[in-house]
Amino acid sequence: MRFDIVTLFPEIFDAVTRHGVTARACQRGLWQMHAWNPREVTTDAHRTVDDRPYGGGPGMVMLADPLIKSVQRARAARAEAGALQAAPVILLSPTGRRFEQSMARDLASSEGAILICGRYEGVDQRFIDACVTDEWSLGDFVLSGGEIGALAIVDATVRLLPGALNHGQSAVQDSFDAALSGMLDCPHYTRPEVYEGQAVPAPLLSGHHAQIARWRREQSLRITAQRRPDLIAAARAAGTLSAQDERFLAERGLAPTED
Repeated sequence: MRFDIVTLFPEIFDAVTRHGVTARACQRGLWQMHAWNPREVTTDAHRTVDDRPYGGGPGMVMLADPLIKSVQRARAARAEAGALQAAPVILLSPTGRRFEQSMARDLASSEGAILICGRYEGVDQRFIDACVTDEWSLGDFVLSGGEIGALAIVDATVRLLPGALNHGQSAVQDSFDAALSGMLDCPHYTRPEVYEGQAVPAPLLSGHHAQIARWRREQSLRITAQRRPDLIAAARAAGTLSAQDERFLAERGLAPTED
């Protein structure tokens, strides 16, 4: 898998190649990353990558030409390396589709993507029309640029690659994963058994695998119902809540059905 990042600040991405799970996965050869700075393909003395918007208004708009040339460089490099030349070109944008775990899973099973990190007020629409295949967003808020969003996408995707995590089941037991039917994850505990008067819940100490699994499921349901009832509604609509799940929710007055 390969990520190509078009960014004015390539040094930001040292974080994912030098630290943590993504760095270990990179060292194991599970993925690679290359950054492309649009300033490198400019021809004027000031290496200009933005200009004032037509129609007026605050801020500056990123020029189409340096971005298009950067994407062309990335595609050529991917082709030379044998990676998929027709990789999706994803613009990080507050107007994009919200990034979710299912999208990370799809990306993890692919050859990767070219991520575009916008800056300033926006990006010339002609670049979007010419090159961009998808627009993604982290959520309903605005950042100074697309770099943080790109970092999040890279991290969320790379950790799903086989061999990236030390324990093969770690990824499939995360919040939002299909193994949890889209629920939030349950609480976790480690040593000591009692810390400042607070003990580890008894089911986790029982050694009874079915009892432990049920406790974790119920805690996942409880937290999800309290914090993200929309996920409960989605699971109910999809038919992934069992009768036992529904009984647990009903007995505790959590996420009642509409009827």
